[in-house]
Amino acid sequence: MINTTLKTLCLTAAIGVGLIASASAETRVTYKSAKSTSSYYQMAVQIAEAMKAGSNGDIIVTVEESQGSVQNVMETRARGGDYVFTTPPVLVRLAQGGKAMFKDKSDPKFNDIRALFPIPSLTMHFVVRADSGITDFAGLEGKKILLGKGSFGAREGAKYLKLFGLEGKVDLADVELSNAVPALKNGQIDGFVTAGSYPAPNVIEAAASTGVTVLSLNDDQIAQTKRTRLVIPAGTYAGQDADIVTTSLPVVAYTTTAMADETAYQLTKTYWQQKDKMGAAAAWWNGVDTGLMANITGKIHPGAARYYKEAGIALTDAQM
Repeated sequence: MINTTLKTLCLTAAIGVGLIASASAETRVTYKSAKSTSSYYQMAVQIAEAMKAGSNGDIIVTVEESQGSVQNVMETRARGGDYVFTTPPVLVRLAQGGKAMFKDKSDPKFNDIRALFPIPSLTMHFVVRADSGITDFAGLEGKKILLGKGSFGAREGAKYLKLFGLEGKVDLADVELSNAVPALKNGQIDGFVTAGSYPAPNVIEAAASTGVTVLSLNDDQIAQTKRTRLVIPAGTYAGQDADIVTTSLPVVAYTTTAMADETAYQLTKTYWQQKDKMGAAAAWWNGVDTGLMANITGKIHPGAARYYKEAGIALTDAQM
């Protein structure tokens, strides 16, 4: 009886130790992304699934909805080492300098923000009907164009019209961006402006159903916008025979120095190893390659830097 009891106790203890070891091997991360209706939230869900699959369940990512990139940066003041968030690099730079929307809201923890890896950029698309005869920005004069309201694409589109001497010369349609494709198809508008990772779903739909031209910017126009140059390869959209040269706002996944080096290493390594599989399921991942590393203007987490060194991906002095 005593021997049986001892065996039971030993077995129970062994199971307990096994469970503790299993729990300690599991890394849990919170990934703060965007609004649940956005493509960036969908990307976050895909990353969470890829992390779990690529690590055999050792990395568990919980996706949190966000109201925007500024909120994501602000939350670094109260978050710990399990926090990952997405934002354009320019906002990190502004936060660390206490400028613009971060004026009078500076915090020493902003200086602890470190990059992990780039994700699809916000890419500007100026989309016009193929039969409209519009081939460049000058051709937009007198045409009815949908900018949408309140979004990055709407603000950026209005900025470009002003920069290129078209302010007040374009008939701006009072239609929601969600109705852009039907409005284009039935002739209510001549074109629309949208920003998102490419290939953009609404541009894919418009190209397939109506036939469109996506306008390219010349070097001078890109310089005026002060945005990052990006090339959408030929064949991305139906009927697109040539590359599209446009602008983008880079977006990067960040954490802070509070994250353990090993965690940052595993997250970064798994992300890049799973990227092709994510691209097979969602084409926007195919626009991400190591060339986007140049868009990371701040420091990279030492754990992530370890992976890049192993992979032979060169980093700049400013990123180290």
